[in-house]
Amino acid sequence: MLPSVYLETTVVSYLAARPSRNLVTAGRQRVTRDWWRMAPQHYTLVVSDLVVHEASAGNPTVAGARLALLADIKLLDSLPAADRLTEELLIQGAVPRKSADDAAHIAIAVTNSVDYLVTWNLKHIANAAQRSKIEHICREMGYTSVVICTPDDLMEVPYGSGRN
Repeated sequence: MLPSVYLETTVVSYLAARPSRNLVTAGRQRVTRDWWRMAPQHYTLVVSDLVVHEASAGNPTVAGARLALLADIKLLDSLPAADRLTEELLIQGAVPRKSADDAAHIAIAVTNSVDYLVTWNLKHIANAAQRSKIEHICREMGYTSVVICTPDDLMEVPYGSGRN
């Protein structure tokens, strides 16, 4: 069985966006496109209703492109436990209350036992300073935390996948 990867909305947004003139953003777009080409052979990709909702916002043409990328991706169930974990992440300050959707992405991935959460949200999700808080709260609530990373972190073939 392939490891599972929850695609947070920023990943799909980088894929669907016009090439950026900003060097950092352009580099992330390139990494994301490279990762996207190899990921389906090495991972089971999953999303939530929240990702679909966020991807559908904004410019209709770009939103359509984002939704087309998500069309064949498995949709996770939003479990009641995810709401409780989201609230705990917010109460304990692992994610700011104004960024409740970011906490929800983490909680949905964790409560569905996803292996990796891939994101370019370095402020509230893939934030090294907050990672230990997130992991502690997950353990406290009886869950194993998801590995939060960027597409760049998952460019290599997973160990033990039998593929080289």
